[in-house]
Amino acid sequence: MFCQECGKLLTNQGGVLVCKSCGWVKPTGLDSAMSKTDKRIDKEIVIVEDTEKLRTLPTTTIKCPACKHNEAFWWLRQLRSADESEVRFFRCTKCEHTWREYD
Repeated sequence: MFCQECGKLLTNQGGVLVCKSCGWVKPTGLDSAMSKTDKRIDKEIVIVEDTEKLRTLPTTTIKCPACKHNEAFWWLRQLRSADESEVRFFRCTKCEHTWREYD
């Protein structure tokens, strides 16, 4: 939070927010005082077993050289040095044939 008087960052002092620059005080509005904790809260990890059905890549209209289907997933990858252009990869949405295209 920031001070409404001078715009500086407020600090917690005994459950209220105080501006170190001008002394402006803002009550937190909470029943309990703020506290700092070092405990890490573990997040739930979701394991996706069937990655083939997980389709998160963008698609484009391009003809597959293998099956002639006209839709494919695409992504970019920097394979050569940084001063050269990226390589575009495509994967057919029908037969899953993968090919690359250079600039």
